[in-house]
Amino acid sequence: MSRIIQFREAVCEAMSEEMRRDENVYLMGEEVAEYNGAYKASKGMLDEFGPKRVIDTPISELGFAGVGVGSAMNGLRPIIEFMTFNFSLVAIDQIINNAAKMYQMSGGQFNVPIVFRGPTASAGQLGATHSQAFESWYANTPGLKVVVPSTPYDVKGLLKTAIRDDDPVLVMESEQMYGDKGEVPEEEYLIELGKADIKRTGSDVTIVSFGKIIKEALKAAEELAKDDIDCEVIDLLTVRPIDYDAVINSIKKTNRMVILEEAWPLGSIATEITYKVQREAFDFLDAPIRRLTTADTPMAYSPVLVEEFLPNAKQVIEAVKGVMYI
Repeated sequence: MSRIIQFREAVCEAMSEEMRRDENVYLMGEEVAEYNGAYKASKGMLDEFGPKRVIDTPISELGFAGVGVGSAMNGLRPIIEFMTFNFSLVAIDQIINNAAKMYQMSGGQFNVPIVFRGPTASAGQLGATHSQAFESWYANTPGLKVVVPSTPYDVKGLLKTAIRDDDPVLVMESEQMYGDKGEVPEEEYLIELGKADIKRTGSDVTIVSFGKIIKEALKAAEELAKDDIDCEVIDLLTVRPIDYDAVINSIKKTNRMVILEEAWPLGSIATEITYKVQREAFDFLDAPIRRLTTADTPMAYSPVLVEEFLPNAKQVIEAVKGVMYI
């Protein structure tokens, strides 16, 4: 049986179910307890689990990220919430130099089963310092796993899997998705990390994306269907590891690819996938790959410039028609 719930409720259910299952799981971050979370993703959890397992922190990301890493090394399974991954920059030393590297540096003596989660990328008029996409930054780091869900169903299954993982996992959400609604089963389920999901099957063009920007890909696919252009839309779900096989198998069927990402172009996930496809499936391509990213500039505050900064469905439609030479 399924019911319709919000993205934030799916996050809360995932965390609560795992905390009931394992007493070593706890949640820590700014406003996660008394305020029920900055985006109400931990609503009711303080009442159920108490202040020792749902812990409000000072505005000190470096400090509470470090507490999380240390406690994970000592047998606990912390969920560290950043109010936004923009704030994770002051904690990036703990994430990259300690969480990601500890297993290797200790010769396998210490696992770090920790989840860092919170919103990434833009969320409207938040200005340059609160609008950055960090998926490709963290995906660049060996030792981390990076999850970018786009639906309530996906975030619940992936977050539960991430909490049970023995390695550090980043679950990167979107402030603009917390109110999104979708079907989520009542019974327990898990989603394997590293497996993409084909959100729409098609035969003419492969569109690859992840996170909230995949909505633009799906909008474009619906519009293109009116012109009898059949798009396959692949949601990566995780960007470390990446399900290259799903992408390449789709290319072998459609022979064309457009990749859409809300991130700056240089060093993006889109760039990595483009390389992998031309390396493994060059002979199947009937057109050069088209990549759509944000503008290569800090995001502005003006709504007119925000609109110009972000890729959109219209650009996807143009790119698809471009690779089809129509």
